Amino acid sequence: MARATPPDLNASALPLRALARSYPRGLFIEPHQHEWGQLLYAMSGIMWVETPHEALVVPPQRGVWLPPGVAHGIRVVSELEMRNIYLSPELAQSLKTDVQVFEVRPLLRELILALVEQERQQEAPYYRALVELGVLELRRARRSRLRVPLPDGNDRRLLQLCQAVMANPSLATSFDQHAQGTGASVRTLARLLQRELGMGFAEWRRQVQLAIAAAALIEGRAVNRIAHELGYQPASFSEMFRRELGVTPSEYRAHGPD
Repeated sequence: MARATPPDLNASALPLRALARSYPRGLFIEPHQHEWGQLLYAMSGIMWVETPHEALVVPPQRGVWLPPGVAHGIRVVSELEMRNIYLSPELAQSLKTDVQVFEVRPLLRELILALVEQERQQEAPYYRALVELGVLELRRARRSRLRVPLPDGNDRRLLQLCQAVMANPSLATSFDQHAQGTGASVRTLARLLQRELGMGFAEWRRQVQLAIAAAALIEGRAVNRIAHELGYQPASFSEMFRRELGVTPSEYRAHGPD
């Protein structure tokens, strides 16, 4: 586990702060929160952003908007190049008040990169213009549905099960095997899943698999490789994907996600 180390936001006279970060595969940044709003942008790599009620998978060229005060942890699925943008509480009021995953289109991408660069130079008029245009683009960004419900955390055993599946969603690992590390029986965990999330283990794991698969398709991985990593034969994986999302994996990649 690692702890988040943001810049000293309270000491800043600027309404927006920006920085670049690189994280290795497998790193977990434990849950934390900020008084400022935060934009997490994945330039490359995939991460899970875990909030109190859901987990959001973030592939390349996607971002997450976290309003001020939202607790969140980050689980790095593949080597990650991330850009962080922090917005003061006053500036954050002009954006959504709920957590959002969105598409980062070319103009917004260049604005994010320019804001990171201007963090060091701070040419005031140009910087203010970047901030204003960046906020306008964030308001217009296309939203994503790559999210999975999470339990509220009151029962640590269920949350541990969910985190284990997110780290290893393959069909090769059974419900019984995941349950062994939680200290609870399969029957107890099945009851907790129904009570907390309204679904069984197979359905919930399938949502995790679909989110991971969609992110991997955006990242450019081959369908056969994704199927193998999730424990499917390619044909059965493509059928499951089409049944759940209404398009084949290849169609999803060709015609745009979400």
